[in-house]
Amino acid sequence: MKFSLASVLACGLAVEAHTIFQKLSVNGKDQGQLTGMRAPNNNNPVQDVNSQNMICGSGGSKSQTVISVAGGDQLGMYWGHVIGGAQFANDADHPIAKSHKGPVMAYLAKVDNAASTAVTGLKWFKVWQEGFDVGSKTWGVDTMLKNQGWVYFKLPSCIAPGQYLLRGETLALHSANKPNQAQFYQSCAQINVSTGGSFSPSSTVSFPGAYQASHPGIAANIYGLAGATDNGGKPYQAPGPDPISC
Repeated sequence: MKFSLASVLACGLAVEAHTIFQKLSVNGKDQGQLTGMRAPNNNNPVQDVNSQNMICGSGGSKSQTVISVAGGDQLGMYWGHVIGGAQFANDADHPIAKSHKGPVMAYLAKVDNAASTAVTGLKWFKVWQEGFDVGSKTWGVDTMLKNQGWVYFKLPSCIAPGQYLLRGETLALHSANKPNQAQFYQSCAQINVSTGGSFSPSSTVSFPGAYQASHPGIAANIYGLAGATDNGGKPYQAPGPDPISC
């Protein structure tokens, strides 16, 4: 659903900066709006790392489709200001406000049936992230902005066949220099890996539980001289485990 500008103003909602992961592409083929997705029906961030909404966002759409992929495929995650993309013509905050710098990450959890599984109690491992590049002074969010909402990554070829939830997460750090003001945006896609390898993670994390509010990648001050969002020229450590390698 899209919010009208009038309703936003009437309700006093600060949605102008926010985002939702709402589409998946496979090798450049867009799978369609909310197809195979578990996405929130609002673009409000989660700010409590101990909330159940850290898993796949607040309750919203739940597709019955499971998207077929293969190890080594290029997957794309599409983020939009509201469900449908832009909130209105020339929406300056689509796919997310330019001030909302931070990393973009992807996790997998193996499940028996991606369309029907509960999201609680799952064991997650990270397969990709784009944090902060010290040389170019750019964030994962900058790539999202450059690609008009899309971020792309290669699904590791070693992933074992089977069904998974793919958890896409954007972490906005523009206010994270204040306590508990980091903003998390996440949705889950339902995928079936048809061919791959035999990877089985030796360690996994749970949501909630994977992140601590005090983690330096969450309680972060990304501002350097003159307010530049360059993390003070320092490397950035994203929360959670490192992506797997295979």
